[in-house]
Amino acid sequence: MNELIDNNYNEEALDKDIARKFISKVYAYMFGGLLVTGVIAYSYGNISFVEEYLFDLTTGKQKPLLYVALFAPLGISMLLNFLIDRLSFVAMFGLFALYSILLGFGLTTIFIVYSGSSIGAVFGVTAITFGIMAIAGYTTTVDLTKMGGILSMIFVGMIVASVVNFFMNSDTMGYILSILGVVVFTGLTAYHMQRLKQMAYDSQLSEDQKNKLALLGGFTLYVLFINLFLSLLRLFGSRD
Repeated sequence: MNELIDNNYNEEALDKDIARKFISKVYAYMFGGLLVTGVIAYSYGNISFVEEYLFDLTTGKQKPLLYVALFAPLGISMLLNFLIDRLSFVAMFGLFALYSILLGFGLTTIFIVYSGSSIGAVFGVTAITFGIMAIAGYTTTVDLTKMGGILSMIFVGMIVASVVNFFMNSDTMGYILSILGVVVFTGLTAYHMQRLKQMAYDSQLSEDQKNKLALLGGFTLYVLFINLFLSLLRLFGSRD
């Protein structure tokens, strides 16, 4: 009897250790992506770079790199999510890195529009909010599948609306999307953390599958963090 209990305890401890390593990889990829994006955005977030490569601050005329930096990541995201079984881990990693770099150039504009102090403050609020929702999603026993499905559909609608608003440039629509974004991205953070926990404990997945899913999970959390940050920044950021 004692031997059976010991075996069960050892298996449970092993499962927890495997799950912990999986989640650690997820966050390593997420933080790596945020670091790349943040360093690029901060390094090139100046008027001279923005005017030369993204758009003319006087006339508002947009340049080709702006479209690449803003819209190419959408295509990369679709490739990562829909071709995970066909892409190799190396290819997925490369696409994630490319996404992080392009988005970094796209986010250089926030350092022109908002004050550095407000960017730092909003980033801190984002980190705290994201952390709370991630812990809630990982620890809750409530099934978040239905909520996640609904929020995912709203997210797709927001992407379409954001693309439309990029050309319309409506402040009202932008404000509505930002409010909606805070709700959607916090909810999706909890939902995806619950899914990642389930993947972490899934013994049916091969090592290669788990590596890919950890990378995709890190990418997903990275995207949610960035979008939550931008939503909060549009709502509470102080403009220069």
